[in-house]
Amino acid sequence: MKTILVTGYRAHELGIYDSKHAAVPYIKKAIKRRLIPLLDEGLEWVITPGQYGVDLWACEAVLELQEDYPGLKLGIITAHAAPEERWKEEKQQEYRRILARADYCAPVSKAPYEGSWQFRARDDLLLRKSDGILLFYDEEAAEGSPKYMKERSLKKQVEEGYAVYLIYAEEIQSIADEENRADYE
Repeated sequence: MKTILVTGYRAHELGIYDSKHAAVPYIKKAIKRRLIPLLDEGLEWVITPGQYGVDLWACEAVLELQEDYPGLKLGIITAHAAPEERWKEEKQQEYRRILARADYCAPVSKAPYEGSWQFRARDDLLLRKSDGILLFYDEEAAEGSPKYMKERSLKKQVEEGYAVYLIYAEEIQSIADEENRADYE
């Protein structure tokens, strides 16, 4: 596998409203743990839609992994131009800081938001350009926005052998429990 798509819930779908939330480091750690074996097998690119939530935390995880894996590249492919325009200033700054460090950034549509077709076009491109997906999705927790991507990637798995890796809430909770136990030992 040379390119993996990483995506999942938007921050608000997880009840997270800023990057200082206690769950964010555990989500990033879960992403890193899943990416490292793929990196050891030759992973070169992580691509993401760059939406506020799992997408941007995955970007931060990749930027951290680049210290040990300097050949790893980060691509952010958005649905339309300037997706951050309506975000709060703090989130815009965070997004622009990540964008500045990415190896590739581009919108599928150079126009501002016009309709849901832009998101479908983005998802089509992301699925076409990747060999697999790492998706934070938990049916028991909440359906949310990743449901559509899960359905599409599972269909592509059956039809084309596309690799599908899922991160569930239990995995993130387990990481949090491990770290909290280590703090008390």
